[in-house]
Amino acid sequence: MPSENDLRDLFANTDTPAHHLDTKKVIARSRARRLPRQIAAGATSALVLAGVSVLAVQVTQANQPVTMTAGEAFDSSAPAPELAPDVQAIKRAPADRINLCTGTLAEVAPSQYGLQLDVTAPAAASVGTTPVPVTVRLTNTSDREVIGLTPVSPAITLSRAGTVLWHSNGPTDLSLVSVDLVPGASVDYQASMTPVLCGVEDDLADAFRTDLPALDAGSYELSALIDFTADPSMGREISELDLVSGPVSTVILD
Repeated sequence: MPSENDLRDLFANTDTPAHHLDTKKVIARSRARRLPRQIAAGATSALVLAGVSVLAVQVTQANQPVTMTAGEAFDSSAPAPELAPDVQAIKRAPADRINLCTGTLAEVAPSQYGLQLDVTAPAAASVGTTPVPVTVRLTNTSDREVIGLTPVSPAITLSRAGTVLWHSNGPTDLSLVSVDLVPGASVDYQASMTPVLCGVEDDLADAFRTDLPALDAGSYELSALIDFTADPSMGREISELDLVSGPVSTVILD
């Protein structure tokens, strides 16, 4: 195809002046004829590139770490590789992150070792922002000896009508307590609860706000959770982290 310079030279050197030709119009028409072909070629290239990109994303997401090169056939009937056990397992939150501010009080399955937590609420608690001491008892309700480890204090939750109003928070004490309970035996933990109302922003921050509003006088519920790690002597190949819970108890603020 002649270039724009060739067209200019051709019209400039013609010996037939009978008809005046507008070189600008001719060049413009030549460009117009080439434009649809250029657009079509560009669109086709874009689609090809887009198709390769989409395929690469799908393969990477669905079958990691499988890779594919250009022109390689993809067998959609091939089974996806199995995930490693640590990827398949879904880890639960620790006991102090189960019940969060303004959330619904969690329904927890019974301990697989027959352990139970009971919260002893104080006879009377005053409205305000002062922490109130509570006692939590861990009891072995099974028919076998239970040996293992727990944190030094359980996670306390203050709720009303199934909604979490406050829960244990602050720096975590990583100390552990050794537990060895025969059937029917129990051990007591000391904890506290603060009768204030926390919000979603408190769980998102490093620490609860210091000016949380005090709860009104009335009836509320107290409950506790604790993580229990069974001793290998319990007969399991892997010591499983067990979540221990118990019934809610009532506390009256006045």
